Amino acid sequence: MADIGGSCLCGGISYRISGDLRPVVACHCNQCRKASGHYVAATQALARDIEIEGDPRWYRSSDFAERGFCATCGSNLFWRKHGGAYVSIFAGGLDGPTGLKMVSQLHCESSGDYYELPDLECIDQATLK
Repeated sequence: MADIGGSCLCGGISYRISGDLRPVVACHCNQCRKASGHYVAATQALARDIEIEGDPRWYRSSDFAERGFCATCGSNLFWRKHGGAYVSIFAGGLDGPTGLKMVSQLHCESSGDYYELPDLECIDQATLK
């Protein structure tokens, strides 16, 4: 069981995760690259195990998902499927040592030409929760 916190850059939004965290997965899709300025590295937890203080803004980025961010400092914090039980948490916003490891990646075919892919298996998004 995790007991890990995190926040946005300005501290206006903070969160605490009390449940299990998935290992980190990198996503190279065009939306993640545009939203973050690079690729996204995210863990994931059950929504019911995340306590959020502050008011993240949610942007409907596709027909099936939305992204949570801080409207003050612009930090990208979360990604979730509409009606889904899980929330992806951008690993860079987590505080302190997490013990997490990046284990795989998604949408390798969309990666930018300015970086090399990590030496990790590229999986199909359908295999994730």
